[in-house]
Amino acid sequence: MTKSNDRNLECLPVLPSLNLDETEEFYTQKLGFEVIYKDKNYLIFRREELELHFWLASSRELCENTSVYIRGERIDELQAEFSKNNLEHLTELRVREWNMEEFYVHDPHGNLLRFGRIPATSDA
Repeated sequence: MTKSNDRNLECLPVLPSLNLDETEEFYTQKLGFEVIYKDKNYLIFRREELELHFWLASSRELCENTSVYIRGERIDELQAEFSKNNLEHLTELRVREWNMEEFYVHDPHGNLLRFGRIPATSDA
């Protein structure tokens, strides 16, 4: 794995959480992330090259109006893996009208994780 100081830039989303323990359980048990830092107000997960940060929030509205877009060729593998975990808010992988193949997951507090890639049949 490349060290972060070897890269030019990184973008690390910071999402709200209503309960860090619930967030930890969902992301580790259902999505396969590993906790790399946690205190009473902040939580950081990593899964391969993905890193997500969470801060403790008091408003469900913040969570329900927050999303992150994760793009990569292996999203089909992730969707298949997530499907085995009986996620309540998981969509099918399909090509959207804007010519991106995508699936979506909502976490327990309403944050939307959008996964996408350019379809293999695309001329883009």
